[in-house]
Amino acid sequence: MTSANIDYEQAGELKIGQVGVANLRIRTLNVPQLVREMRERVERAPKLFGRAAVIIDFGGLAKIPDTTTAQALLDGLREAGVIPVALAYGTRETEQLAEQLSLPLLAKFRAQYEPVGASAPAPSREKAASETAPRAAAPAPAPAAATKPGMLQKTPVRSGQQLYAENRDLTVLSTVSAGAEVIADGSIHIYGALRGRALAGAQGDTDTRIFCREFHAELVAIAGHYKVMEEVPKELRGKPVQIWLDKDQLKIAAQS
Repeated sequence: MTSANIDYEQAGELKIGQVGVANLRIRTLNVPQLVREMRERVERAPKLFGRAAVIIDFGGLAKIPDTTTAQALLDGLREAGVIPVALAYGTRETEQLAEQLSLPLLAKFRAQYEPVGASAPAPSREKAASETAPRAAAPAPAPAAATKPGMLQKTPVRSGQQLYAENRDLTVLSTVSAGAEVIADGSIHIYGALRGRALAGAQGDTDTRIFCREFHAELVAIAGHYKVMEEVPKELRGKPVQIWLDKDQLKIAAQS
């Protein structure tokens, strides 16, 4: 009888869903510089990056760091104000390093960095069943136009809410409040004020764009390239804007 009660009256309900996690791809293994850069990000936008969960991706390096160096990086990032939560899947050495650091390995997170047509190494069946990667960074085929009808949101997206338009564009007819997040694999069109976060091209499509009528965004991103409000020229705030990617540089321009 007791076990039956446990089955139907759980003390904790576990749901697997989309998770907003930042990805730090290491290009140069310079621990003091990496820590300094992260501290600057946190100081510039504490509401976005303070105590943010971060996945460390060593896939851009020719050689995986040793345990001592990797641990120094993790400790430095924590001191800078973020929380390293996992390593991105790479090689067998990466898997061993994750075990030595007592961190999980997210098998799908590096996919958005792969060239078109490439795929991340397949994890074991056990790992695939136990690991959960953010949906926005899941591996995808070559970027293409949205394959589903666009997602339409008629009511305001309120603080704490998150919308995700998978394999399609997203149109919001009202406002996106501060603390809210809208994500699309395609482009994003907002016909009201954008005060929260907007992330287009979530699976790596660099041709996607963000349009909004009134620009106050906490953060905007296309295919992983982002800007926070503190980096946006003041003359663009509150204006209708278009946001796009040009040679890995995020561009923001006013529209008439």
